[in-house]
Amino acid sequence: MVKNGTLVNFASDNSAPVAPKILTALHKANAGPMPSYGNDPFTRRVEERLKEIFECDLRAYPVATGTAANVLGLSVMTPPFGAIYCHRLAHIEQDECGAPEFYTHGAKLVKLDGAGGKLQATELEVALKRSGAGNVHHVQPAVVDITQASENGTTYRPEEIAEIGLVAQKYGLGVHMDGARFANAVSFLGCAPADITWRAGVDILSFGATKNGAMGTEAVVFFNLEKAREFEYRRKRGAHLFSKMRYLSAQLDAYLTDNLWLDLAGHANRMARDAAERISAIPGAEVLYPVEANMIFARLPEVSLECLAVSDILYYRNGEESAGEVRLVTSWNTSEQDVNHLLKVIA
Repeated sequence: MVKNGTLVNFASDNSAPVAPKILTALHKANAGPMPSYGNDPFTRRVEERLKEIFECDLRAYPVATGTAANVLGLSVMTPPFGAIYCHRLAHIEQDECGAPEFYTHGAKLVKLDGAGGKLQATELEVALKRSGAGNVHHVQPAVVDITQASENGTTYRPEEIAEIGLVAQKYGLGVHMDGARFANAVSFLGCAPADITWRAGVDILSFGATKNGAMGTEAVVFFNLEKAREFEYRRKRGAHLFSKMRYLSAQLDAYLTDNLWLDLAGHANRMARDAAERISAIPGAEVLYPVEANMIFARLPEVSLECLAVSDILYYRNGEESAGEVRLVTSWNTSEQDVNHLLKVIA
């Protein structure tokens, strides 16, 4: 099954094309001159839209990549001798090539376990009690990083984030949220975005859009306004202050208009749930984690893996080859026909 001359994509939401409304917004933003470096009307409007969505005062800064959003946000939260507590599967640990350490000038990532890709408040507190805070021979606890939705496709409930937030507050740590798939989490939970961010103790959010239909833009959202001014200098020093900021902001402006961000994520989530339910019905197949966003982790029979390997479907093997596991990711443009084709191949 070939869609628009391409293979069928279940490898990554990064592989999906740009949503039409966002592409149209880019075209409109291209008309005539506009002030540079974020002094354009799109950038100002994005911040106002985010204030409405999160029901609070905040500062928001567009950047082009999720890595930039994460590491520049973290850089204002920790000294070089600080410790950033994260899940062992966190994107900042697995997939950012030392960028957190580079942009923080040496802060250490302290990796913790947690079922389903999620940190647990109790385990975090145990680690903090053993951290050696105040001891000159140890890195000093500075930040907790959580991923929403997690790297296993699960979501933190508001109360889980609030419990982590309370532990962080008790030990004087900031809370950073990697929200590359934040829209998928909000769509699944059906809660107010504020309930899983600032109301639960989150200081800074990397608000993702690229994985959910944008061409390439994210926003670093500051609920802790004291840190925002410093970020402006770090963003410039880190080469992420774009002169033609309107092209980043126009994407976010369209993304946030009329709940497009939730519509796109909701569709991707529905396609993932449909595929997961049908995979679960295949003899010998097992869905490994609750499907609470747009990612499916499954263990498949050998014959299914062999069929996938020679098919026109893009996907990733997960973990060791011998485990027989795959990761399948749906996106805003995954169709029912795509899901049907996937199931035809593996069933």
